[in-house]
Amino acid sequence: MTQAALTHPPAAPAPVAPAPAPRRGTVRWAADRSGWLGPIGVALFAGLLRFWNLGYPNAFVFDETYYPKDAWSLLRQGYEGTWPDHANADILAVPQSVPLGSAPEFIAHPPFGKWVMAIGEQLFGLHPFGWRFMTALLGTVTVLMLARIGRRLFGSTLIGCTAALLMSVDGLQLVMSRVGLLDGIQMFFVLASFGALLIDRDHARARLAAVAGPDGDADRVGLGWRPWRIAAGVFIGAACAVKWNGAPILAAFGVLTVLWDQAGRRGAGARRPWRSMLRRDAGPAVLAMVGSALVVYVGAWGGWLLNGGSGGVNGGGYDRHWADGRAGLSPDSFLGVPLPQVSMSWVPAPLRSLWHYHSQMYDFNTGLSTPHAYQSNPFAWLVDARPVSMYWEQAPNGTRGCTSSGGCTAQILGLGTPFLWWAACFALVYLLWRWFFRRDWRSGAVLCAVAGIYLPWFRYQERTIFSFYMVVLVPFLCLAVAQMLGAVLGPPGCTRERRRIGAIAAGAVVLAIVGCFAFFYPLYTAEVIPMSSWQDRMWFTSWV
Repeated sequence: MTQAALTHPPAAPAPVAPAPAPRRGTVRWAADRSGWLGPIGVALFAGLLRFWNLGYPNAFVFDETYYPKDAWSLLRQGYEGTWPDHANADILAVPQSVPLGSAPEFIAHPPFGKWVMAIGEQLFGLHPFGWRFMTALLGTVTVLMLARIGRRLFGSTLIGCTAALLMSVDGLQLVMSRVGLLDGIQMFFVLASFGALLIDRDHARARLAAVAGPDGDADRVGLGWRPWRIAAGVFIGAACAVKWNGAPILAAFGVLTVLWDQAGRRGAGARRPWRSMLRRDAGPAVLAMVGSALVVYVGAWGGWLLNGGSGGVNGGGYDRHWADGRAGLSPDSFLGVPLPQVSMSWVPAPLRSLWHYHSQMYDFNTGLSTPHAYQSNPFAWLVDARPVSMYWEQAPNGTRGCTSSGGCTAQILGLGTPFLWWAACFALVYLLWRWFFRRDWRSGAVLCAVAGIYLPWFRYQERTIFSFYMVVLVPFLCLAVAQMLGAVLGPPGCTRERRRIGAIAAGAVVLAIVGCFAFFYPLYTAEVIPMSSWQDRMWFTSWV
């Protein structure tokens, strides 16, 4: 030992702060499983709102006069039959009478959404709770899916659960989850397709990362079997089989998935990512997405195809026998485009009849221009300018618990929670900035879905269309707002003071949205309220 060491002994080591006590018991168990417990908790809250008193009102709400009866007809006959004018009263009467006729009826939408609705009718019967059960269930499951999708998209359980909470308190999504209409069912399948594509993207990137290197292996590697992309095609095919406006969403998602493949190859070191994507990914993507969607779509018509009966007017579904005796000629037109009369004898007659039926459906859906009091222009949808009144009943003083001298009313108004939708308008602008200037792929993904859902409606501004079609858009608006709130909260590594201020601001926005939802809740559930309270909630004359 040296003299210096004897004279100046080494300093004592600095004291080490004690490690925090490990979390134990329930707290640790919950923290380790927050990625599922958080979404499930939000979904249970959403389910309570959607299933509470679901059978009220005991009435046919808006277009429930069509779809629940069609669903029952599919359940009993395999195709949509006819109903007399007094059918609604007979169905709601005690004892009930179900005057379903066997003659086929022309129907403007594909049958899959009504088959889904028929599950609830099979379980609980042909009454309001039965035909609303599946829309409420899918509306609840959609909240759970959104939380998980947001978690995967943004890498944050908090942001995912925030998006799901926002959707659980959106008035339009609540209303469309509590009525027997098709759009809420379509929303479920569109979001499921988006989530499947997101999982496929992560799996494809993991495979590319395994071959990344300077030798250009990412140009040559094939990505093999991609079941999640096939699942995305199945889900979006189901959305198309609910309503045709799923078709442009299929196109948008198809473009999105191949752009993700190109970016993934570039990130893995591919020298020619565009060429390798076009050679190795584009074809399989078309086959997986469009092919599986087409199989699901045609399969949804199975009841119509298989119920051919003995021919004639009562032999199965509408126009089921149109091609019989027509020498295998093609229809005069398809989707509004005139067709030359060529021999199509190689195509089975039922499929040619289905082709002809689709041409008639297209003409009806694109040519519908009958004025309606609550129709609106797509320009007005994002700002809640013209919600749809789906149910209205007045209650004089002394009836139905009304104690107001001015009388009471009960209404179901298809109104998105205003503060949420107005915040979404700012959030979409923020996402455009993030995508264009920061090349944020997450913003681009949400914007792609918004474009595929929303923009096609501008082609049909002369058609009779309604703002409640935008329920399909609600999950992506909530993702946009949640991403914006995540930015308000502060980036990783920011100071504690910055995070505190951000948390206060983001929390204030969420609380304002929840409070706004609570204020309008009576108009979402047909609660009997004084007429003066109803007038307080009519913020704009266009809402009346």
